[in-house]
Amino acid sequence: MDRAEGAVAPPAHARRAKALLGWLLALAALVWVLHDVRLSELAPYFAQISWPWLLPAIAFDLLTYVSQGLRWSLLLHPQGRLSWLRATQAIYAGLFTNEVVPLRFGEVVRAFLAARWMGVSMLAVVPSMAVERLFDAAWLALAAALTAIYVPLPGNLARVADALGIAVLALTAIFVVFAFRARQPLEMPQHGSGFVRALRRAIAQVGMGLRQIGVSRALYLSFAVSLLLPLGQAAAFWTTMRAYGLQRSLWIAVIVFLIVRLGTMLPNAPANVGSFQFFCVLGLTLFGVDKTAATGFSFLVFAVLTVPLWALGLLALTRSGVTISEIRERWEALRRSNPRPGS
Repeated sequence: MDRAEGAVAPPAHARRAKALLGWLLALAALVWVLHDVRLSELAPYFAQISWPWLLPAIAFDLLTYVSQGLRWSLLLHPQGRLSWLRATQAIYAGLFTNEVVPLRFGEVVRAFLAARWMGVSMLAVVPSMAVERLFDAAWLALAAALTAIYVPLPGNLARVADALGIAVLALTAIFVVFAFRARQPLEMPQHGSGFVRALRRAIAQVGMGLRQIGVSRALYLSFAVSLLLPLGQAAAFWTTMRAYGLQRSLWIAVIVFLIVRLGTMLPNAPANVGSFQFFCVLGLTLFGVDKTAATGFSFLVFAVLTVPLWALGLLALTRSGVTISEIRERWEALRRSNPRPGS
């Protein structure tokens, strides 16, 4: 793997501070969610759960990650071949890691596994992951815009959606610059200090990866496949609402789902504990759902969307042949081996 892969890793104390901040925010969110809610009043809501409705909810959620595996496999084609099944396994392993380790370390895990199985450097798979994020943001912004046509969005959510739309346009412009500029290979930097040269080589390699994706036919097919992700997630959210007994329209379910997605985009505690419940309750109460009922639903949908992920993610990670500790050690070794400015 290229030594530049760990060149920009944050210091250990900064990572610990971010992790602590995430847990504090999660605790504050849970305090707000459970404030004025009597746990004894939740029993009737759980007693009336329609369990058959939970089966399609789990199925829709699984479809989401299988679709992501197919999309990632398509985006990786310029770098090599990785089957959609292997790609899905790496995604589940990464998602499971995100559930138990703070600061989104699961992204490193799935990049590590894909690079290992393909026999390439981790930097070679980074462009495909960046394009994935761009696609997700684009469909999320489009969903918010279409929803606003039929249902007025709350003021704060409307502003967040506008900001997301602007960010998508800016990131798309950057992608176009990298992907559709002159097609001759970028020259790898050979001069400068060790740190600067490593960083410039990393940027050049990522740029070449974005260019290869941009001229690939798989780009457009993978963008179309990306639509299955928000559709599957929203469908899982709505069917769980039906199972819980919340007779709300599909559009309300979509809006609440968007609030949760937007609210949990920022790094926070593992598994989005606290922030998931906070934004779920906030979204439901905006549409007149009693806070006690909304609180119970927030924990139910969290379990429905998370427990299967934990089980399949743990299986995917154990079948990968590596452990989180091993990947972390390799990652830290790469980070320490990179030269620093002035070294």
